[in-house]
Amino acid sequence: MAAHHASKARLNVGLIGLGRLGQVYARDLSSRLAHTRLAAVSDTDADLAKKTAAELDVPRSFVDPGALLDDPAIDAVVICTPTHTHCDLAIAALERRKPTFCEKPLALSLAASEAVGDAVRRTGTFFQMGFMRRFDPGYAAAKARVEEGAIGTPVVFKSTSRDPYRPSLEYANPASSGGLLVDMGIHDFDLARWFMGEVATVQAVGGTLAYPEMKAVGDIDNAIATLVFADGRLGVIDLTRNGVYGYDICTELLGTSGTIRVGYIRQTPILLMTKNSIAQDTVPYFMERFERAYTLQLQDFVENVRLDRTPPVTVEDGIEALRVAVAATRACQTGQPVALATAAAAGA
Repeated sequence: MAAHHASKARLNVGLIGLGRLGQVYARDLSSRLAHTRLAAVSDTDADLAKKTAAELDVPRSFVDPGALLDDPAIDAVVICTPTHTHCDLAIAALERRKPTFCEKPLALSLAASEAVGDAVRRTGTFFQMGFMRRFDPGYAAAKARVEEGAIGTPVVFKSTSRDPYRPSLEYANPASSGGLLVDMGIHDFDLARWFMGEVATVQAVGGTLAYPEMKAVGDIDNAIATLVFADGRLGVIDLTRNGVYGYDICTELLGTSGTIRVGYIRQTPILLMTKNSIAQDTVPYFMERFERAYTLQLQDFVENVRLDRTPPVTVEDGIEALRVAVAATRACQTGQPVALATAAAAGA
């Protein structure tokens, strides 16, 4: 199979899901990556699928993702659909032996995420998780500096994620998103594992403090989680949906001989200085902040499939980040610390 892909000048990719991020992936796959051809798109909205295909010169569009997966011309699949659909689509793609890229989170429940892991192992098919922050030049540079010992041993991991406004109530509903700590926190939990290793215990507090209407669907809009890693090192993550001034993502690693900070809030390199005031703009939202990371991530996926390389972000990474997020959600709901070793047994 790998030789078959490697011999092709271009990988024919099928994209499932054409929402706001799916549109970005469609553009990248159709025009920005040297070794890909966007051969088919699929979305439950037939008109959107047809329109996207026409705009980007994609030969085929489907309403049924199964039809896309059954297309023998498709070499690899990118899944960018709502979280609750990831499990079934990923397993269907893997069973057809299609190398697969899946957006975060892997699934809504640990059981579903483990089912995807089983399918990856059972079929031996390539699978890469989407955690784009790892591909952001800032985070990648920080990882390299940490590994070369620039700050000694990192002992505290701090991460802040602030969205400028809440998502729609339909999206925020934990039945489809998993809730704040899963949907939004999953990035920070993945970074925590990437920089610090496995998490032993998690505690969390949260509340619906800025958008009372979110209580109607049962989600919170602010949360703070504290982590103790397997070797005793510490982590703290804060999440908010009401960072009204802009999209603010930053991470700090405090080490024994230095500190690294990742992130920025000023989008345009301009300062306006007037009497008693200095003003700058801010990063509007995730596409502006991580546009490069999304492209680099897909490029990495395509090259890994073409050259038969091991995925840098595995199904296990998806499962373990979700394990922490689910444990944090339970800790937030119960007010009790949750040990990761028991989180799976509690049947999330």
